[in-house]
Amino acid sequence: MPARRPSSTEPTPATQTPAAQSSALAALRADGHAAVLGRRVSVIAATRDAALAPHLMRAVGFRIADDDACVTVFLCRPQSQQVLADIAANRSIAVVFSEPTTHRTLQLKGFDARETPLQPGDCARVAAYRDALGEEIHLIGHEASLAHAFLACPDDDLVAISFTPTHAFQQTPGAHAGQALSPAAT
Repeated sequence: MPARRPSSTEPTPATQTPAAQSSALAALRADGHAAVLGRRVSVIAATRDAALAPHLMRAVGFRIADDDACVTVFLCRPQSQQVLADIAANRSIAVVFSEPTTHRTLQLKGFDARETPLQPGDCARVAAYRDALGEEIHLIGHEASLAHAFLACPDDDLVAISFTPTHAFQQTPGAHAGQALSPAAT
C-alpha cells in the first residue's frame, strides 16, 4: 500500500504563522476545549518518517508550560526509538489526549518537536500521571495496575519531547471529530 500523502489543506511548517504558533493552546483554554488536558488522560504521540509511514508511542506523562507555549511529552526511550528518529529527522509530531471514561479527545500538532532535558520534578510528574491514569481506567473496569504495567519506565529511560502546539483538533468520537480548533488549522 503506498504511503498517504498530506492533503493540500493539511498544516505544514510552511503554512504556519508566528501568531498561530504562539496562540493555539492559549486559544483552546479561552474557549474551554483545553479542559481535557486537566483530566486523567491517555496520551499517544505520533510521528512520521520520510516515506510518510506513521509511528506512535504511548506517552508515560506530559507537562504543559505555564504560558501554554510548550507541551512536553515523556516517552520511554527503549520503546520509542522509531518515534525519536522521526522527530530528529523532521520535527513533526501529533499528540492525542483522550479521557478513557468519556472518550473526550484533543489532538495537538507541532512542527518543532525536539528532545529536551528533563526538569526537576519530571520523574515525580510521570509517577503521578501513572497513578492518575490507573484511577481513570479503574472507573471503566480495569485494574489500576494495568496502567502501571503499560506505563512502566525506569527514570533513567525517560526522554522529554517538547513542541510548540500550532494546530489543534477535536477528536472526540462523533460529528465534530477532526474539526480544527485552532485558528492556524482552519
